[in-house]
Amino acid sequence: MQKSISILFITLLMSCSSTQLVESWKNPDIGIYEPYKILVVGLTSDEVARKQFEEKLKNELALRGSEVIINFDSLAQAPNKDKMTEEELDALEQQLIVDGFDTILLTKIVGVENKTSYRRDYSNYSETYKRFKDDYLMHQDIFYNPDYYEKFQIYKAETTMYCICPTKDRELIWKGYINITDPRSIEKTVTDYVKLVILVLEEQQLINTLAITKVDKTENVNN
Repeated sequence: MQKSISILFITLLMSCSSTQLVESWKNPDIGIYEPYKILVVGLTSDEVARKQFEEKLKNELALRGSEVIINFDSLAQAPNKDKMTEEELDALEQQLIVDGFDTILLTKIVGVENKTSYRRDYSNYSETYKRFKDDYLMHQDIFYNPDYYEKFQIYKAETTMYCICPTKDRELIWKGYINITDPRSIEKTVTDYVKLVILVLEEQQLINTLAITKVDKTENVNN
């Protein structure tokens, strides 16, 4: 019940955005989590979108007190290979631990859904359709207007947070499924997506809230 309320609240906050939280899961064994050093990975072949996304997420997490690295290809030391082997990924995880990382945030597109909606040319009519005339006027373009229907796509994205702490098994901490509706602008889509992810992670107490600046702290002491 609590999870449903949280999803509803966050969805309402992001109602004017191109992104929508569909489902969120948090490991029940995890209470408050404070990541120290995070590897952010955007798994996409779109280089422009990946760089914008990783940089934006890095900046937001840094404001909340975490050290963030986004150059996955450099860490993997296999930029010219199409795929990494299981052994290479194991070695990478061990190297991340040696380098002080405790968290990985991985984002990827897991599906695309084609949708069709209809244009509303008669917005002044109530959708209660108390009379036949209202109902017909509202929808008659189904019959007469070839442009009545609009086709659009929904990209289904998944962001996951993993702990790579040396004292425990690598484990899933949080997973969120987010729909991106008909993205037209990379910059807006990235901004909306990062804003939503940060909002959810804060609500789930999996990252620190926005850090208080030194100036703010000094003012508070003086007051």
